[in-house]
Amino acid sequence: MADRVSDFLRQWARERPDLEVAPMGVVGRLGRAAEMVARGTQEYFAAHGLQHGQFDVLATLRRSGRPFTLTPGALADSTMLSQAAMTNRLTRLEAKGLIDRRTDPTNRRSVLVSLTDDGLALVDRIVEGHLENERRLLDPLTAAEQARLAALLEKWLAGSGDVSHAERD
Repeated sequence: MADRVSDFLRQWARERPDLEVAPMGVVGRLGRAAEMVARGTQEYFAAHGLQHGQFDVLATLRRSGRPFTLTPGALADSTMLSQAAMTNRLTRLEAKGLIDRRTDPTNRRSVLVSLTDDGLALVDRIVEGHLENERRLLDPLTAAEQARLAALLEKWLAGSGDVSHAERD
């Protein structure tokens, strides 16, 4: 079974047989897959009153372990956001009562961001459904195919400079 990107590749092959369009197929499929995943996850989070980026902040705080507290800079780095974008997300999450911000008692120039009890309960409640939603999105692939795809994407990302913090330290 062929996908829509295959249609574009056939058209290019017909119109410009001198071009090797294989990279266009890979990049095009990555883009289409990213759109499909984004749409599927956005719908799930919207049903829980969140945007995907807001869940990212809650999940980052949750997986940091007790006391579920990080600086805005650490959150921005972990979620690959600018400080300004992080501030916007934090303001919205604070308005929902899911996080709180307070001055760091050990450094009065720094702020700490923590999950509230409601934020912890929400992220713990919806993360299981989020994983199930991701499983559903990946259903066309077998478990072995998913593992192979994950390994290939990891190799590509690391080779493109998106290296694990553990590898940098």
